[in-house]
Amino acid sequence: MDLRVALIGYGTGGSVFHAPLISSVPGMRLAAVVTGDAERRRAVRERYPDTEVVDGPDRLWGSARAYDLVVVAAPNRWHVPLARTALTSGLPVVVDKPVAASTADARSLAALSAVRGLPVFPFHNRRWDGDYRTAQHLITSGTLGDIRRFESRFERWRPKVTESWKESADPRDAGGVLFDLGTHLIDQAVALFGRPTTVYAEIDTRRPAGTSPDDVFVALAHRGGVRSHLWTSATAARPGPRLRVLGSRAAYTVTGMDAQEERLRGGLTPADAGYGAVPAESYGVIGTPGDERPEPTLPGAYHDFYAAVARALTGDAPPPVTLADAITGLEVVEAAARSAAEGTVIDLTS
Repeated sequence: MDLRVALIGYGTGGSVFHAPLISSVPGMRLAAVVTGDAERRRAVRERYPDTEVVDGPDRLWGSARAYDLVVVAAPNRWHVPLARTALTSGLPVVVDKPVAASTADARSLAALSAVRGLPVFPFHNRRWDGDYRTAQHLITSGTLGDIRRFESRFERWRPKVTESWKESADPRDAGGVLFDLGTHLIDQAVALFGRPTTVYAEIDTRRPAGTSPDDVFVALAHRGGVRSHLWTSATAARPGPRLRVLGSRAAYTVTGMDAQEERLRGGLTPADAGYGAVPAESYGVIGTPGDERPEPTLPGAYHDFYAAVARALTGDAPPPVTLADAITGLEVVEAAARSAAEGTVIDLTS
């Protein structure tokens, strides 16, 4: 029997990412979508005619036995309250990033997860970017030698501030680029090299009408000598390389963004041919000066996150992303905020 999934939220996260990915995974069924917006309700009915449309999350909790998994894709301030209610209703939950607006809230969610014996899966889908998957393979296989520096960027040119909770200065909204794309960058570094020992950050609001951070640099030191340098910005008139990994034998560099988001926005899904494929002209480069070659990029595979969730729920399989990793990521976010405010390097070893 298919896992019956209830999705809360049908904004960009729900409509572009979660719904198409869930619907593309064998063994999962998008059973319900929760949205109170009339236009979004029509959009759900048009694209997913067999999916129930629910006007509020309270309707879910009264019929919790009708579902096997809840996905929270509501605005950030509702992540923890909705996830807690899902757990107390007896349902495992996927929570979009950031899992919480603070480490304390994320830890409280982890405690409830342990008490209820139900998993919380943080949605860090960028672990399944094609370029990141390729870098991960090159790192773990030893192809690059001993890794010395990992550089990762999500930079965009969006000089105008839009009206959105993502631009909010209210801490409960977890707005700004550090919580948005920055949490993905941090998660990628943590997944590769573990919890950092120190954190240094520069956090700025560059746009005149901005009220939340829109230009961020974070430097992490990891045990073993690896350093991660991470950039995220809405004010980059010319983005730098998406990834640059420097090793003792060779380097790997790739430019341009993973195409999965663009394809999902265009209506493609992982069920469509070529969804995650990367053309040869977009391959990264591996080697040293004078001895470089294109490195084929592994296909992007966001749907593998949900396939792994299904395995974790129906069999003896580990979660695709652990809540512990998400908590570490939030510790880094908070350390970065403190570092930028104080102009200091923050020690995370204690």
